[in-house]
Amino acid sequence: MKHYSKADKFFTEEGKKRIEETIHDVESRTTGEVAVMVVNGSDQYIEAEAMGGVLIGSLLSLIVTISYFHSSIWPYIPLSFLFFFPCRFIFKKVPILKTTFIGIKRKEDAVRLRAVRAFYEKGLYKTKKNTGVLFFLSLLERKVWVLADKGIYEKIEQETLNKFARIVSEGIKDGRACDALCEAIKEAGDLLSRYFPVTPDDVDELADEVMTDESE
Repeated sequence: MKHYSKADKFFTEEGKKRIEETIHDVESRTTGEVAVMVVNGSDQYIEAEAMGGVLIGSLLSLIVTISYFHSSIWPYIPLSFLFFFPCRFIFKKVPILKTTFIGIKRKEDAVRLRAVRAFYEKGLYKTKKNTGVLFFLSLLERKVWVLADKGIYEKIEQETLNKFARIVSEGIKDGRACDALCEAIKEAGDLLSRYFPVTPDDVDELADEVMTDESE
């Protein structure tokens, strides 16, 4: 039986179909190739698991020590060590708890690097004219990154791609993720068709469906 992650269910089946149709429409007007990927998170953030395990484990140890050992320091240390492991396991199994211990820059770097990895894993760099564009959504960090191949960067700056990412991010916050993503893809398509108009020999080089962790 297939396991469905949060990323798989982020868009409804109707929403996924709408996104695919939007990508297909955009690619009919440009040699650019657009792809969408949604992942549960961009990193395991092991350091956040450890910090959470230490903090909560120490807090539980303090409560037990005060309640049952008359605040003696000697039980506190071994109890902290003992509680660390189950507390860290909880943080591992419930990733949202980690976000308290992850800095903004750490999240941004993790999402950017994971987007770059996905770009190569999914073969967006293999397009004939180097015109692949990836809309990358990382749910744990609640961040969106738009990454393009070198052919795109010759005409379009990263700041312009960041504008498309902001459209999607704001849409997610407002509860209209599908609408915002389709809007951003269309705007990107208008720009791509201006600089990279479709040619008679153009072929669809990448699949249009929404990719997720499960498709890795």
